[in-house]
Amino acid sequence: MQISSRFTVALHIFTCVETFKDQYKITSDFLAGSINTNPVVIRKILTQLKNAGLITVARGTGGINPTRPLNEITFYDVYEAIEPVENGDLFNFHTSPNPQCPVGRNIHNLLDDKLKAIQLAMEDEMKKYTIDDLRGGMKELLAKEL
Repeated sequence: MQISSRFTVALHIFTCVETFKDQYKITSDFLAGSINTNPVVIRKILTQLKNAGLITVARGTGGINPTRPLNEITFYDVYEAIEPVENGDLFNFHTSPNPQCPVGRNIHNLLDDKLKAIQLAMEDEMKKYTIDDLRGGMKELLAKEL
């Protein structure tokens, strides 16, 4: 299991928007330059963030704005927008273990609750961090560079 790079790209997008919004026109090309990826990838992620209600996008003008205060947009919100899990389950369990095998017959009973607990722990941890944390952290890092 691995969360795709789209999640960290989305966090990068939010950080760029907050860092540069008063200095530059923030377009998919601008963001792609910072992230070092294709603008098409950026537009797809922006669409996902917009569809999740996390941002508004003014096409052509480069206007990207969060729809809520930054301290109310968590990493989990971004994760849900970018990495939707199938049927609400992070772990994709093999569907047909052999019922004739004692392990196959019991593997779901053995693992289901544990895997759900792991998923919930990860989600709870993601809810502790916000886009505002990224904004503040970037300001600190940039101040140290001066």
